[in-house]
Amino acid sequence: MRTIRLYVRLLGAHLRSLLEYESDFWIMMVGTVIMQVVNVVFLAAIFAKVPHINGWSFWAVVAMFALVAIAEGVGSLFFEGMWNLAWQINQGDLDYMMVRPYPIVLQVSSMQIGVNGISNIVTGGLMLGFAIAHLGIDWTVGRIAGGVIVLLSAIAVKVAINLATNSVSFWMQSPSPLFAFAVHQVGDLARFPLSIYPLALKAALGFALPFAFVSFFPVTFVLDTGDAWVGLLTPVVAAYCLAVAWFIFSRGLRRYESAGN
Repeated sequence: MRTIRLYVRLLGAHLRSLLEYESDFWIMMVGTVIMQVVNVVFLAAIFAKVPHINGWSFWAVVAMFALVAIAEGVGSLFFEGMWNLAWQINQGDLDYMMVRPYPIVLQVSSMQIGVNGISNIVTGGLMLGFAIAHLGIDWTVGRIAGGVIVLLSAIAVKVAINLATNSVSFWMQSPSPLFAFAVHQVGDLARFPLSIYPLALKAALGFALPFAFVSFFPVTFVLDTGDAWVGLLTPVVAAYCLAVAWFIFSRGLRRYESAGN
């Protein structure tokens, strides 16, 4: 509980500093909302010409967009500091973190807060709510509980991938997380059904970089369509991704050489 309390206080300090510049805060919030609205308009334009994409309806794809938005929002709001890891390594800022009585990975994650995460979570939640209302899902207690677990696991998968790819900076030693940004761009493919991609991309998004467990497989589980049983593996995949991310970060931290000053 002490660790969680300190983490929240660190994030709160960064949030208060950002709120000192109210114009920047609201511009970021509005910009993120506009981006999500543009995504929905883009989808609507596609489905106006094509009623279904490989058997998937408009609202099912909206649900996938929503899950990606929520996962990215949580990552930005609570773990944005991961994207500064490359700079901290390059500048030797980890020296200070290594002598503090607090887990280094949590210090790194809480070094920054992405206020755009708030609007991503809100707009993603609204998109998910509208999608669920139009999909006519037969809700049961088991499906509700499973849906919540799968949603939390999907968020954990996205956060773990962010940590793992940013931890590669220990070996690249570049001030910019180029590798992490490249992988993040690949993750945008998870906004659409996995079944529309060729076999190589299915393998990449389903196993090598399991972005499909952020959106596609959780939606198949809730809708009970296609390979719905694979969606049940989302918590297992989340645990695996977190373990791999922690391993990569720990091994990278061992070879950290400081900046020499």
